[in-house]
Amino acid sequence: MGSEKGLEMETKEISSDPLNSIWKFFTSVKLTVVLLLTLAATSVIGTLIPQNKNPMEYRQAFGDFAYRLFDVLDLFDMYYSWWFQLLLLMLTVNVVVCSVDRLKSSWKIIFVKNPRFNIDRFKNNRNRILSNDPRPPKKIRETVELLLSRKYGYHRLQEESDGFVMFAEKWRWTRLGVYIVHTSIVLMLIGGLIGSIFGFEGYVNIPEGESVGSIRLLNSEQIRPLPFEIQCEDFSVSFYDSGSPKEFRSSLTITEQGRPVLKKDIVVNDPLRYRGINIFQSSYGEMPQQQGIAAAPDEIQLAFFSKESGMEYKKKVRIGEPVDIPENLGRLVIREFKQAFNFRGRDLGAALTGTLTQSDGSAVEITLPLRFPSFDRMSPMFDPARSDAVFISVFDMQSGAVTAEKRYYTGLQVTKDPGVWVVYTGFILIILGCFVTFFMSHQRICVQVVAEGNKSRIMVAGTANKNKMGMQRKVQSIAETLVDSARSN
Repeated sequence: MGSEKGLEMETKEISSDPLNSIWKFFTSVKLTVVLLLTLAATSVIGTLIPQNKNPMEYRQAFGDFAYRLFDVLDLFDMYYSWWFQLLLLMLTVNVVVCSVDRLKSSWKIIFVKNPRFNIDRFKNNRNRILSNDPRPPKKIRETVELLLSRKYGYHRLQEESDGFVMFAEKWRWTRLGVYIVHTSIVLMLIGGLIGSIFGFEGYVNIPEGESVGSIRLLNSEQIRPLPFEIQCEDFSVSFYDSGSPKEFRSSLTITEQGRPVLKKDIVVNDPLRYRGINIFQSSYGEMPQQQGIAAAPDEIQLAFFSKESGMEYKKKVRIGEPVDIPENLGRLVIREFKQAFNFRGRDLGAALTGTLTQSDGSAVEITLPLRFPSFDRMSPMFDPARSDAVFISVFDMQSGAVTAEKRYYTGLQVTKDPGVWVVYTGFILIILGCFVTFFMSHQRICVQVVAEGNKSRIMVAGTANKNKMGMQRKVQSIAETLVDSARSN
């Protein structure tokens, strides 16, 4: 009774061990299935919801409530979200723990110095081949030993009272194929986590002749400094006859501490790479270069875009004179022309400021930078109180005091993924692991020779953990070789 109680208490202690419970949790195949299905489902969501778009586009597509909800859940940048990284981490731990747990049972087979052979397993093999040989066992031994030593890396002779048994095997290490695949998956998951945590993706627009030392992170207002400066020496673009761009090329120079360290012309799909950072050509545009702004424009042509109808209207206005917007969208008064407009610490250049009185009588302040015609469309993101029923942009300005000539800017995508080589290593390993797993096998051969008077009876049998038919052909080949050697003698 006492021993039974002690055993029961010991069992309860083991089952209540938190480390043991955690180990069992991560060795569960159900957990693997749930994690894979969850990752697949979230990947579908990431396909249905475009990632890293302009916040205003999301507001227009989903509305304010859904936008705020999806933003809290990080669905607009889900591959860099904390919960997606947690899923990858859990899957990584799950694969590692399952591999270690399974390796416990395979260890004695793979890494043993002198493997054990059970002759009864070979005798009960349905595919064994029996044959008679006119020679005694001693005459056959040399032939069998030479044959198996040539084809198999490990062989062992076992003497018996009426003959001998020879065991041989090869490719025992191929049982590690599944672990190579598991390792490759872990490396790819770790590489993805490294890139997600320590990498970044951003963009920057650089006018010709200017340089920048920081970028704006994608889908974020965060500015990230670079360990060097990027200078756009020149920009060129060529067009097809239809007017669409054929190729746009940026001549970039990387400078450190004021000294150039690398120069390269980049085009689409031919990036500049430096210190683990990739600089891609992604877009371009034209921007006005202000020269000698001395006075306000005499007349301004504005474009009004109605969100409800999708119509665009153009109207000429003067500073201080109100103008009614079609579709009863309100009344606008341009109050002032500023030669410099500062927005969140960044100089956007010349701008118009005014007041928009909406149809409900409420008034909102409007700022229209001349270099950024779509700036008003971004206003709802910066100011939730701003109406998005109508968007306003500067279409044209007429003034002898204002002259402007357009120049190009290059749009660059700047990325860093320190885990990419870990992912590449995992990709190479998964190819190797799949080849070993599906095309190679652990093969074992047994040749037993038993004396029957002056003759011998031979049994040839083999086992393999994969490709049973291929193993049977090898057994057939060895048996036929022994028959042929008996005839030649």
